[in-house]
Amino acid sequence: MADPQVQNYIHYLEPIPSWHPTDGRLVKPVRAILFDIYGTLFISNSGDVGTAQKNIQGASSLGDLCRRYDIDGSSDQIAQRLFQCIRATHERKRKDGIAYPEIKIDTVWQSILGWQDGNRIRKFALEYEWLVNPSYPMPGLDETLRTMRHRDLVLGIISNAQFFTPLLFQWFLGDLPCALGFAPDLTVYSYQCGEAKPSGMLFRQCAHRLNAMGLHPKSIVYVGNDMFNDIVPAAKVGWQTVLFAGDRRSLRLRKDVEECRMTHPDLVITDLRQLLDEL
Repeated sequence: MADPQVQNYIHYLEPIPSWHPTDGRLVKPVRAILFDIYGTLFISNSGDVGTAQKNIQGASSLGDLCRRYDIDGSSDQIAQRLFQCIRATHERKRKDGIAYPEIKIDTVWQSILGWQDGNRIRKFALEYEWLVNPSYPMPGLDETLRTMRHRDLVLGIISNAQFFTPLLFQWFLGDLPCALGFAPDLTVYSYQCGEAKPSGMLFRQCAHRLNAMGLHPKSIVYVGNDMFNDIVPAAKVGWQTVLFAGDRRSLRLRKDVEECRMTHPDLVITDLRQLLDEL
């Protein structure tokens, strides 16, 4: 169950139409389908897990949050410290050879705030995320997942995420991902891997496990809203790809990136329920 204070931050959101045309078909049979989370399964103001600076600077309630936790400094100062720490962590990991490094947000906040109470840090990080990057289920999410479970499809997740990301499913759909049909060994979160999409490591990890299950790559589908983070790396492991273009805020075509211009999703949808006709 959501923390009562976090529950107060949950507000109805709806997608903003992108007016992107739907197109393409999937090759059947489809045996497994894996999803991105932010901007695909859940509406996200930033289109990804939340450290979008423009949202932080515009969140009027951050000052109240900082005062409630007895944090010195203005919300703008706290935000700047957050971004400085994230950038420093990323730079350090890149020097170690990680092209697309990922942080653990609770570790970052601990270094900023100096608290030793891990529960307090996580509670603050959770509330901070809800203020700067509110989320809400995409239309048809519950129906889509229920239908896929009934059709005995293998379900998985590959997503940029933080410790609080699985709680979205619990708050809005009533259970954690594993209880909603997502296979635990096919659920890959960036913060647990130390690398973020578009790192191919996250996709190869799932591809290896699906191959061990005897599934042909072309029977596997990956769904995401970002051509560079989602479609390109999924295509590289041989999967079919679906571009979710249902929300203008999160749709990332990345036309300035050559790989994205040269890669074409097998299917483009604007509503998750459109997937059901292709499976």
